[in-house]
Amino acid sequence: MTKRSIFSWTLSILFIGALTSCFGSPRPDVLTTTTILADIARNVAGDQLVTQSLLPFGTDPHSYQPVPQDTRKISESKVVVVNGANYERSLDALLATARDKKEFIEASAGLRLVTDPENDQEVDPHLWLDPSNVIVYVDNIRAGLTHFNPEGADVYDANARAYIAQLQELDAWINGQVAQVPPKRRVLVTNHDSVEYFAERYGFKVVGSIINGFSSDASPSAQEMADLTDRIRLFEAPAIFLDAADNPALAQQIASETGVKVVTDLHLESLTEGDPAATYLDMMRYNVSKIVEALK
Repeated sequence: MTKRSIFSWTLSILFIGALTSCFGSPRPDVLTTTTILADIARNVAGDQLVTQSLLPFGTDPHSYQPVPQDTRKISESKVVVVNGANYERSLDALLATARDKKEFIEASAGLRLVTDPENDQEVDPHLWLDPSNVIVYVDNIRAGLTHFNPEGADVYDANARAYIAQLQELDAWINGQVAQVPPKRRVLVTNHDSVEYFAERYGFKVVGSIINGFSSDASPSAQEMADLTDRIRLFEAPAIFLDAADNPALAQQIASETGVKVVTDLHLESLTEGDPAATYLDMMRYNVSKIVEALK
């Protein structure tokens, strides 16, 4: 190969690499903290803006440890969307500078928050598990994007209305699925306190959780484990429901003592890269199907 050929080949490789970098990882206009928020925001923004999630698929936000690339992603974005309700505690330091410098959207703003009965400073951030709350998320995101880019207002409004219609259809579908479960069996046990909004919306009773609290980043005491075992027997709970990212060891221990099922593959905190929970709508349908199957 001649020197000219080598030079041309090298330039070609560099050019292709640059194109791959640009088109494979575009700088986000809208950066959300989670994959669930990214899907919701993408349904509002449409093709007008590039939307990405800070956290990767399958990540538990409660235990996430920021990496150096996160600072770059935040600095390159123009709009930042957070869940709020103290969900992003592990990212507070990184997000602090973005609040004053970028369009900052708190998706859960204006919603009623469930608090810990023993500590009203602790709130349940898992509002998205009730689709009626996600309708408020959509409106908050639409308003924020419109403020950031008034020229796209009509598009954001039309996209929001279309997506809200899908959320309303999802809500009706869930009610139909839950109707298959006898009222006495509409009881839920989870890894940590995460399904209160879902339970309120669809008439379930939350019997308890392995980890007492709204975060998975803790460990139960022996007494707490014993108390939960007693409650499972008292309410005749058929199953314990875990997120796919949860360690099933303690649930399996309780199951061996009580005879309940352990459902280990719900998706409550993150979407999946492809099936079964590639979108928020897919995630909710999948979770509800698994819950109904285990309880009816």
